[in-house]
Amino acid sequence: MKINTLLTIINKHVPLNTAEDWDNVGLLIGNKQNDVTGILTALDCTEAVVDEAIANDINTIICHHPLIFKGVNNIVENDGYGAIIHKLIKNSINLIALHTNLDVYKYGVNKMLADKIGLTHLSFLNEETYQYYKVQVFVPEENKEALKSKLSEHGLASEGDYEHCFFESNGVGNFKPVGDANPHIGNIDEIEAVQEVKVEFMIKSQQKALAQQLIEQYHPYETPVYDFITMTKVASHGLGIIGELDKPLSAKQFAQSVKSNLSIPSVRFTGDIDTTVQRVAIIGGSGIGFEYKAKNSGADIFITGDVKHHDALDAKINGVNILDIDHYSEYVMKEGLLQLLHTWLSEEEITFSIKASTINTNPFEYL
Repeated sequence: MKINTLLTIINKHVPLNTAEDWDNVGLLIGNKQNDVTGILTALDCTEAVVDEAIANDINTIICHHPLIFKGVNNIVENDGYGAIIHKLIKNSINLIALHTNLDVYKYGVNKMLADKIGLTHLSFLNEETYQYYKVQVFVPEENKEALKSKLSEHGLASEGDYEHCFFESNGVGNFKPVGDANPHIGNIDEIEAVQEVKVEFMIKSQQKALAQQLIEQYHPYETPVYDFITMTKVASHGLGIIGELDKPLSAKQFAQSVKSNLSIPSVRFTGDIDTTVQRVAIIGGSGIGFEYKAKNSGADIFITGDVKHHDALDAKINGVNILDIDHYSEYVMKEGLLQLLHTWLSEEEITFSIKASTINTNPFEYL
């Protein structure tokens, strides 16, 4: 399997365009034409993780946190991030990052955390929507199939695993060519009635210019009639998860349960320790800013990481319970992504191994 094939499969499930604009995802280092000899999943790409890949004859690392993120000013062989990048290139190791696109994926990092914690009846905390267009174009009956074929050939009128998705309705088109018109049908200064078909199909928002170009290029009329109707649809991805425990727990019992289930050395709680917890919201990593959304959605507690002092104080004053599970708790994605890759590649002929990194990349030590 080539890296490019792997990227295509990944993009089908966790589209790179669902990542935040500020993020850096996809192939960060490597060659799309390289053969995959093995995949190592990791939270962070540290030098120790690269050494682990080399030791296991693995040439592809898929990490959650992008190595090249804030910008690299120089690559020095034995200095900081430059040493890691140099080692990756020297050993022909491909580096792929799946960050916020894996966060918003329905089976992504937040779902992995929710499963570890034992939540059920899951839904997105912050449901996302996207814009698309319904296109309707009026074309003579005899020309409709040719036009539809051209639209479909260029990737329009597709939905998921389905192509050539059109709807048709019949009608009569009326027009009168005048002046310097050069009509495909009819005569100058005569009203013409033509059996036409209204062809409707859906396109992604970024396909609008292409659709307009193709209609004007392949429609038989000198001046084709078509419309783009703006539509909004609930996306199949979203940020954060909200779910329920099988039975209610006290905040203290819940915190201890999370600590145990995630095998993390400590958690921090702010809020009312006497709260009964059953409905729980999660955003792994750094989710501050969504704690009030969680409360308004009926969550008894909001779980995230990287909670600062003033954010914790504000939340406590405003009656919001927060459990800080540290950013490193996202390590659950190593095993989680391994399982996803096995599922995504189940129909492919793969001759390489997929392993989860055993390296602890948490920069903190708990004393």
